[in-house]
Amino acid sequence: MKSITTSLMFVGKQAGKAEEAIRFYTSIFPNSKITDIQRYKAGEHEPEGSTKMARFSINGAEFLALDSHLDHKFSFTPSMSLYVECESASEIEKVFRVLAEDGSELMPLDNYGFSQKFGWLNDRYGVSWQLNLSN
Repeated sequence: MKSITTSLMFVGKQAGKAEEAIRFYTSIFPNSKITDIQRYKAGEHEPEGSTKMARFSINGAEFLALDSHLDHKFSFTPSMSLYVECESASEIEKVFRVLAEDGSELMPLDNYGFSQKFGWLNDRYGVSWQLNLSN
């Protein structure tokens, strides 16, 4: 096996927002960057200019993202989420606030016994995030 990479496919009402989302994510986290974005050309099976395949990293973790305007019977779900270990209370509070804007909080930042500070949310694109304050 060469590698395992998380792939995010933006479908339904999120189709066409892959590039917007990865620019948003890489602006929030330090040591993050967009490596490559390939776009659909005229005449291909997706709208011209939408994201065919993008590669990006968040603090060294590699991700793929793409748009699909096809009629899929699925989208993002909280049962699969991105788990982030934060190093300080100020970091977790800032990241949670920014990701939760126009999204939905599943578990507000709080002490749940298993963590001093933990929160779970779906961001504005429907991607699920779990944020935990490291001990």
